Amino acid sequence: MLADVVEYLTCPVCRAGLDLGDRVLRCARGHAFDIARQGYVSLLTGSQAPGTADSTAMVAAREAFLGAGYFGPLSEAVAGACRTGAKVVADAGAGTGHYLAGALDRLPGAVGIALDVSKHAIRRAARAHPRLGAVVADVWRPLPVGDGTVDVVLNVFAPRNGAEFARMLRDDGVLVVVTPTSRHLEPLVERLGLLSVDESKERRVAESLSGHFVETGRSVHEFGMTLGHGAIEAVVGMGPSAWHTEPEVMRRKIIELPETSNVTASFRMSIFQPAL
Repeated sequence: MLADVVEYLTCPVCRAGLDLGDRVLRCARGHAFDIARQGYVSLLTGSQAPGTADSTAMVAAREAFLGAGYFGPLSEAVAGACRTGAKVVADAGAGTGHYLAGALDRLPGAVGIALDVSKHAIRRAARAHPRLGAVVADVWRPLPVGDGTVDVVLNVFAPRNGAEFARMLRDDGVLVVVTPTSRHLEPLVERLGLLSVDESKERRVAESLSGHFVETGRSVHEFGMTLGHGAIEAVVGMGPSAWHTEPEVMRRKIIELPETSNVTASFRMSIFQPAL
Protein backbone atom coordinates (compact mmCIF):
# COMPACT_ATOMS: atom_id res chain seq x y z
CA MET A 1 0.00 0.00 0.00
CA LEU A 2 1.20 3.52 -0.76
CA ALA A 3 0.64 4.45 2.89
CA ASP A 4 3.49 2.11 3.81
CA VAL A 5 6.04 3.76 1.52
CA VAL A 6 4.95 7.40 1.10
CA GLU A 7 7.58 8.60 3.59
CA TYR A 8 10.28 7.37 1.18
CA LEU A 9 8.81 8.95 -1.96
CA THR A 10 9.62 12.40 -3.34
CA CYS A 11 7.85 14.82 -5.63
CA PRO A 12 9.14 14.36 -9.20
CA VAL A 13 8.81 18.09 -9.81
CA CYS A 14 10.60 19.66 -6.85
CA ARG A 15 12.04 16.64 -4.96
CA ALA A 16 10.19 17.57 -1.76
CA GLY A 17 8.59 14.90 0.40
CA LEU A 18 5.07 13.70 -0.30
CA ASP A 19 2.05 13.33 1.98
CA LEU A 20 -0.88 10.99 1.47
CA GLY A 21 -4.27 12.64 1.21
CA ASP A 22 -7.68 11.48 0.01
CA ARG A 23 -6.67 9.53 -3.12
CA VAL A 24 -3.83 11.93 -3.81
CA LEU A 25 -0.14 12.41 -3.04
CA ARG A 26 0.81 16.03 -2.47
CA CYS A 27 4.02 17.88 -1.60
CA ALA A 28 4.34 21.05 0.49
CA ARG A 29 4.63 23.15 -2.69
CA GLY A 30 1.24 21.97 -3.91
CA HIS A 31 2.24 19.50 -6.61
CA ALA A 32 -0.39 16.76 -6.56
CA PHE A 33 -0.60 13.28 -8.07
CA ASP A 34 -3.84 11.31 -8.20
CA ILE A 35 -3.89 7.76 -6.90
CA ALA A 36 -5.53 5.39 -9.37
CA ARG A 37 -8.44 3.27 -8.18
CA GLN A 38 -6.19 0.21 -8.49
CA GLY A 39 -3.98 1.69 -5.76
CA TYR A 40 -0.93 2.86 -7.70
CA VAL A 41 0.29 6.38 -8.45
CA SER A 42 2.00 7.78 -11.53
CA LEU A 43 4.93 10.07 -10.72
CA LEU A 44 5.88 10.58 -14.35
CA THR A 45 5.94 14.23 -15.40
CA GLY A 46 6.48 16.24 -18.57
CA SER A 47 5.72 15.54 -22.20
CA GLN A 48 8.88 13.53 -22.90
CA ALA A 49 8.01 10.00 -23.97
CA PRO A 50 9.00 7.44 -21.31
CA GLY A 51 11.21 4.43 -21.97
CA THR A 52 9.84 1.28 -23.55
CA ALA A 53 6.92 0.02 -21.49
CA ASP A 54 5.55 -3.52 -21.41
CA SER A 55 2.20 -3.91 -23.16
CA THR A 56 -0.96 -5.40 -21.69
CA ALA A 57 -0.28 -8.69 -23.49
CA MET A 58 3.32 -8.87 -22.21
CA VAL A 59 2.23 -8.20 -18.65
CA ALA A 60 -0.49 -10.85 -18.83
CA ALA A 61 2.01 -13.38 -20.19
CA ARG A 62 4.47 -12.56 -17.41
CA GLU A 63 1.84 -12.86 -14.70
CA ALA A 64 0.70 -16.24 -16.05
CA PHE A 65 4.20 -17.68 -16.39
CA LEU A 66 5.63 -16.41 -13.11
CA GLY A 67 2.41 -17.25 -11.28
CA ALA A 68 2.79 -20.88 -12.38
CA GLY A 69 6.10 -21.03 -10.49
CA TYR A 70 8.43 -21.86 -13.37
CA PHE A 71 11.02 -19.34 -12.18
CA GLY A 72 10.55 -20.30 -8.53
CA PRO A 73 14.25 -21.09 -7.92
CA LEU A 74 15.20 -17.65 -9.21
CA SER A 75 12.62 -15.93 -7.00
CA GLU A 76 14.07 -17.74 -3.99
CA ALA A 77 17.61 -16.74 -4.95
CA VAL A 78 16.65 -13.08 -5.33
CA ALA A 79 14.87 -13.06 -1.98
CA GLY A 80 17.84 -14.78 -0.35
CA ALA A 81 20.21 -12.11 -1.68
CA CYS A 82 18.37 -9.32 0.14
CA ARG A 83 20.23 -8.03 3.17
CA THR A 84 18.98 -9.50 6.44
CA GLY A 85 17.18 -6.83 8.43
CA ALA A 86 16.38 -4.71 5.38
CA LYS A 87 13.43 -2.39 5.99
CA VAL A 88 12.97 -0.80 2.56
CA VAL A 89 13.33 -2.68 -0.73
CA ALA A 90 12.90 -0.94 -4.10
CA ASP A 91 12.48 -2.85 -7.35
CA ALA A 92 13.53 -0.80 -10.39
CA GLY A 93 11.73 -2.34 -13.35
CA ALA A 94 9.44 -4.30 -11.05
CA GLY A 95 7.00 -5.51 -13.69
CA THR A 96 4.17 -7.33 -11.94
CA GLY A 97 5.97 -7.11 -8.57
CA HIS A 98 6.65 -10.87 -8.50
CA TYR A 99 10.26 -10.76 -7.30
CA LEU A 100 9.66 -7.88 -4.89
CA ALA A 101 6.74 -9.74 -3.31
CA GLY A 102 8.95 -12.79 -2.85
CA ALA A 103 11.60 -10.66 -1.13
CA LEU A 104 9.03 -9.10 1.20
CA ASP A 105 7.81 -12.57 2.19
CA ARG A 106 11.35 -13.23 3.44
CA LEU A 107 11.66 -9.88 5.23
CA PRO A 108 8.95 -9.52 7.90
CA GLY A 109 8.25 -5.88 8.59
CA ALA A 110 9.96 -4.61 5.43
CA VAL A 111 8.12 -2.51 2.85
CA GLY A 112 8.60 -2.49 -0.90
CA ILE A 113 8.52 0.17 -3.61
CA ALA A 114 7.68 -1.18 -7.08
CA LEU A 115 8.90 1.16 -9.85
CA ASP A 116 8.05 0.56 -13.50
CA VAL A 117 7.31 2.69 -16.54
CA SER A 118 4.41 0.44 -17.60
CA LYS A 119 1.04 1.31 -16.10
CA HIS A 120 -0.17 -2.14 -17.14
CA ALA A 121 2.56 -3.75 -15.04
CA ILE A 122 2.19 -1.42 -12.07
CA ARG A 123 -1.55 -2.14 -11.87
CA ARG A 124 -0.63 -5.80 -11.23
CA ALA A 125 2.21 -4.88 -8.87
CA ALA A 126 -0.16 -2.79 -6.73
CA ARG A 127 -1.86 -5.98 -5.57
CA ALA A 128 1.20 -8.23 -5.47
CA HIS A 129 1.82 -7.82 -1.71
CA PRO A 130 0.13 -5.98 1.19
CA ARG A 131 3.37 -4.18 2.11
CA LEU A 132 4.12 -2.96 -1.40
CA GLY A 133 3.54 0.50 -2.87
CA ALA A 134 3.38 0.73 -6.67
CA VAL A 135 4.66 3.75 -8.61
CA VAL A 136 4.86 4.51 -12.32
CA ALA A 137 8.34 5.93 -12.92
CA ASP A 138 11.01 5.87 -15.62
CA VAL A 139 14.39 4.43 -14.63
CA TRP A 140 16.09 6.78 -17.11
CA ARG A 141 14.85 9.84 -15.23
CA PRO A 142 15.43 10.83 -11.58
CA LEU A 143 13.46 8.27 -9.60
CA PRO A 144 10.91 9.62 -7.05
CA VAL A 145 12.65 8.03 -4.06
CA GLY A 146 14.53 9.89 -1.33
CA ASP A 147 18.31 9.95 -1.00
CA GLY A 148 19.77 7.14 1.11
CA THR A 149 16.38 5.71 2.06
CA VAL A 150 16.58 2.21 0.56
CA ASP A 151 18.32 -0.88 1.95
CA VAL A 152 18.05 -3.07 -1.17
CA VAL A 153 17.51 -2.25 -4.84
CA LEU A 154 16.38 -5.12 -7.05
CA ASN A 155 16.98 -4.98 -10.79
CA VAL A 156 15.72 -8.11 -12.53
CA PHE A 157 15.86 -8.13 -16.36
CA ALA A 158 15.52 -4.35 -16.37
CA PRO A 159 17.52 -1.26 -17.41
CA ARG A 160 20.09 0.02 -14.93
CA ASN A 161 20.65 3.62 -13.86
CA GLY A 162 23.75 3.37 -11.67
CA ALA A 163 23.71 6.96 -10.47
CA GLU A 164 20.08 6.82 -9.36
CA PHE A 165 20.44 3.43 -7.70
CA ALA A 166 23.45 4.67 -5.74
CA ARG A 167 21.62 7.83 -4.70
CA MET A 168 18.64 5.88 -3.36
CA LEU A 169 20.69 3.32 -1.43
CA ARG A 170 22.00 3.66 2.09
CA ASP A 171 25.78 3.45 2.44
CA ASP A 172 25.48 -0.16 3.61
CA GLY A 173 22.79 -1.08 1.07
CA VAL A 174 22.99 -3.67 -1.70
CA LEU A 175 22.00 -3.79 -5.36
CA VAL A 176 20.87 -7.16 -6.75
CA VAL A 177 21.11 -7.42 -10.54
CA VAL A 178 19.79 -10.42 -12.50
CA THR A 179 20.40 -10.96 -16.21
CA PRO A 180 19.94 -14.01 -18.47
CA THR A 181 22.99 -15.97 -19.62
CA SER A 182 23.61 -17.15 -23.18
CA ARG A 183 22.09 -20.53 -22.23
CA HIS A 184 18.75 -19.09 -21.20
CA LEU A 185 15.75 -20.72 -22.89
CA GLU A 186 17.75 -23.34 -24.76
CA PRO A 187 16.69 -24.97 -27.10
CA LEU A 188 13.75 -22.59 -27.76
CA VAL A 189 16.00 -19.74 -28.90
CA GLU A 190 17.17 -21.70 -31.92
CA ARG A 191 13.94 -23.61 -32.63
CA LEU A 192 11.71 -20.53 -32.49
CA GLY A 193 14.17 -17.90 -33.70
CA LEU A 194 14.09 -15.93 -30.45
CA LEU A 195 16.44 -13.09 -29.61
CA SER A 196 19.67 -14.42 -28.10
CA VAL A 197 21.57 -12.84 -25.23
CA ASP A 198 24.19 -10.36 -26.40
CA GLU A 199 27.71 -11.70 -25.79
CA SER A 200 28.69 -8.30 -24.38
CA LYS A 201 25.81 -8.28 -21.86
CA GLU A 202 28.01 -8.85 -18.82
CA ARG A 203 30.41 -6.11 -19.88
CA ARG A 204 27.57 -3.66 -20.45
CA VAL A 205 26.12 -4.39 -17.01
CA ALA A 206 29.50 -3.60 -15.43
CA GLU A 207 29.87 -0.41 -17.47
CA SER A 208 26.40 0.83 -16.52
CA LEU A 209 27.31 0.62 -12.83
CA SER A 210 30.97 1.60 -13.03
CA GLY A 211 31.98 4.42 -10.69
CA HIS A 212 28.88 3.96 -8.56
CA PHE A 213 29.12 0.35 -7.39
CA VAL A 214 31.59 -2.40 -6.55
CA GLU A 215 30.65 -6.00 -7.33
CA THR A 216 30.95 -8.14 -4.20
CA GLY A 217 29.38 -11.41 -5.35
CA ARG A 218 28.29 -13.32 -8.43
CA SER A 219 26.46 -16.58 -9.00
CA VAL A 220 24.80 -18.49 -11.85
CA HIS A 221 21.40 -20.06 -11.29
CA GLU A 222 20.42 -22.68 -13.82
CA PHE A 223 17.57 -25.18 -13.74
CA GLY A 224 15.40 -27.18 -16.10
CA MET A 225 11.72 -26.63 -16.88
CA THR A 226 9.21 -28.85 -18.67
CA LEU A 227 7.00 -26.52 -20.66
CA GLY A 228 3.85 -27.17 -22.66
CA HIS A 229 2.72 -25.04 -25.57
CA GLY A 230 0.84 -22.57 -23.36
CA ALA A 231 3.82 -21.99 -21.07
CA ILE A 232 6.16 -21.58 -24.04
CA GLU A 233 3.85 -18.99 -25.58
CA ALA A 234 3.81 -17.14 -22.24
CA VAL A 235 7.59 -17.15 -21.72
CA VAL A 236 8.12 -15.90 -25.28
CA GLY A 237 5.35 -13.33 -24.95
CA MET A 238 6.74 -11.82 -21.75
CA GLY A 239 10.29 -11.29 -22.99
CA PRO A 240 12.10 -9.06 -25.51
CA SER A 241 11.28 -11.37 -28.40
CA ALA A 242 7.65 -10.26 -28.05
CA TRP A 243 8.64 -6.91 -29.59
CA HIS A 244 10.02 -8.61 -32.70
CA THR A 245 7.57 -11.40 -33.52
CA GLU A 246 3.99 -11.60 -34.72
CA PRO A 247 1.91 -13.53 -32.16
CA GLU A 248 0.16 -15.66 -34.78
CA VAL A 249 3.42 -16.54 -36.53
CA MET A 250 4.98 -17.52 -33.20
CA ARG A 251 1.90 -19.52 -32.22
CA ARG A 252 2.20 -21.59 -35.40
CA LYS A 253 5.85 -22.31 -34.66
CA ILE A 254 5.03 -23.37 -31.10
CA ILE A 255 2.30 -25.76 -32.28
CA GLU A 256 4.92 -27.58 -34.35
CA LEU A 257 6.96 -28.33 -31.20
CA PRO A 258 6.45 -31.56 -29.19
CA GLU A 259 3.62 -31.45 -26.66
CA THR A 260 6.19 -30.68 -23.94
CA SER A 261 9.76 -29.41 -24.20
CA ASN A 262 12.66 -29.53 -21.74
CA VAL A 263 13.91 -25.95 -21.48
CA THR A 264 16.87 -24.46 -19.62
CA ALA A 265 16.46 -21.39 -17.42
CA SER A 266 19.84 -19.73 -16.84
CA PHE A 267 20.55 -16.48 -15.00
CA ARG A 268 23.49 -14.54 -13.63
CA MET A 269 22.94 -12.77 -10.31
CA SER A 270 25.42 -10.12 -9.21
CA ILE A 271 25.55 -8.35 -5.86
CA PHE A 272 26.86 -4.79 -5.73
CA GLN A 273 27.57 -2.35 -2.93
CA PRO A 274 27.91 1.43 -3.29
CA ALA A 275 31.42 2.63 -4.09
CA LEU A 276 32.04 4.94 -1.16
